[in-house]
Amino acid sequence: MKGDRVEIVVDAGDTTRTYEVVASRAGRRVETAVRRGVVEVSEVTRSGSVVRTARFMATRVLALVEQPVPREDSSEKAGHSGRPLGEDPET
Repeated sequence: MKGDRVEIVVDAGDTTRTYEVVASRAGRRVETAVRRGVVEVSEVTRSGSVVRTARFMATRVLALVEQPVPREDSSEKAGHSGRPLGEDPET
């Protein structure tokens, strides 16, 4: 979802470096995968095609922080009070 982001902290020898991959447009999401000693972070469209990918050696990755955008609950968005339809609020 737009705004989702993943921060990757990598050991760069004498310092650390921080990289971010952000879902930049509506309908895109950020996926992470660890395969064969490589950490892959990709921005993916609704249809599943990859827009961009960041790859890091797993032995160099110090932290992988996923930060999703806060989502509204569907009942809050529609204005529902949370009680069943047939229930009288005064009883």
